[in-house]
Amino acid sequence: MVAELLNVLYVQTQGAYLHLEHDTVRVEVEHQTRARLPLLRLQGIVVFGQVSISPFLIHRCAADGRLVVWLTRSGRFAGRLEGPVRGSVLLRRAQHLALGDPERALALARPIVAAKLQNSRQVLLRGARDTKGDSPEALRAAGAGIATLLSQVETASSLNYLRGVEGMAAREYFGVFGHLVRSDEPEHFGFDGRTRRPPRDRVNAILSFLYALIRGECAGAAEGAGLDPQVGFLHALRPGRPSLALDLMEEFRPVVADRLALTLINRRQVRADHFLQSAGGAVLLTEVGRRTVIEAYQARKEEMVDHRVLGQKVRLGLVPSIQARLFARALRADMPAYVPFTVRM
Repeated sequence: MVAELLNVLYVQTQGAYLHLEHDTVRVEVEHQTRARLPLLRLQGIVVFGQVSISPFLIHRCAADGRLVVWLTRSGRFAGRLEGPVRGSVLLRRAQHLALGDPERALALARPIVAAKLQNSRQVLLRGARDTKGDSPEALRAAGAGIATLLSQVETASSLNYLRGVEGMAAREYFGVFGHLVRSDEPEHFGFDGRTRRPPRDRVNAILSFLYALIRGECAGAAEGAGLDPQVGFLHALRPGRPSLALDLMEEFRPVVADRLALTLINRRQVRADHFLQSAGGAVLLTEVGRRTVIEAYQARKEEMVDHRVLGQKVRLGLVPSIQARLFARALRADMPAYVPFTVRM
C-alpha cells in the first residue's frame, strides 16, 4: 500500500523501492511504477518493514530537513532520519510546556477519553444487537451508563477527575464484557472482569497481548511524528513508561483490540489449547496462539475505515500514525483541538 496523507508518504508494500527522479519520489514494486509524488510537497516519508530507499533520496531528505521514518512491518519504531533543519525540538518543547499547563493538559486529554468512551459504547450497542437472552438489556444499560459518564467528560475540571470518569466507564464496560463472549466453550472462555499483570484467564490474555501490540504501534507513531512517547497527559509520567503512547492507544482499544479478541473467540479461531497457565496463575498465549492472534491483527489492519478528519477511507494500520500527527498539530496550535478517532458500528 502506498498513500499520501497529511503531506506524508506512507509505504507499506513489502519489497517496494523508493528513489529520487529529478524532484519526484518514484515508488517501484517489482520494477513497476506504483506512484510518483513531487518531493516538495512531502513533509516526510514513513516506510514499514522491507521497503528500500535509495541513498540519493535519503541524502536529499537529509539536506532538505525532511523526516524519514523506518517502522517494522508491525508498526514498531525502528529509526528516524532528521536533517539539520527540523522543528521537532520545538514540537517537543510545546509538548513539555503543555504538560506544565493544567488547563492545556486537560484540553488535550479530554478528547482522548471522550473517544474511548464513545467507541466503548459502540462496541456494547453493537453487541446488544447481536446477542440474545438477557444480554442485550445488560449491554444497553451499560451503554447508557457510559453515555451519562460521557457527558461528564466535557465538564471535567481536572485531570484527576477526568481519570476518575474514565475509570468508572471502564468498570461499566468490563462489567458486561462477558456478555459479548459467545464461545461454545464457556468453561474455558469465561470472563469475570479485567485482570492484568498478569492476566488470569484466556480472554484477558488475548486482550493484554493485543494491547501490547497497539501500544508498540502508538509509540512508533509518536516517534515518527517527532513527539516524545514518554510525555503523556492522561497517563501520568513514570520512568520507562510510554505515557503518550498509552494516551493515544485509548481510542483504539475498544474498536481494534476488543472487537478482534471477541471475533477470535466467537469464531473459534483461538482455542483452549492456544493458552498455557504458569505456576503463578498467569494465563499466556502459546507460540501458536500468538501467531494466530498476530495474523488476525495484521489482517484487521488492512481493513479500510472512514477517517472523518481526512474525509476519506484509510487503512486501519495507518490510523495511529495519522492520529499522532494530528496530535502534534494540536500541540503546535495548527488546529484548534485534537480530533480523536471514533467509529460507528
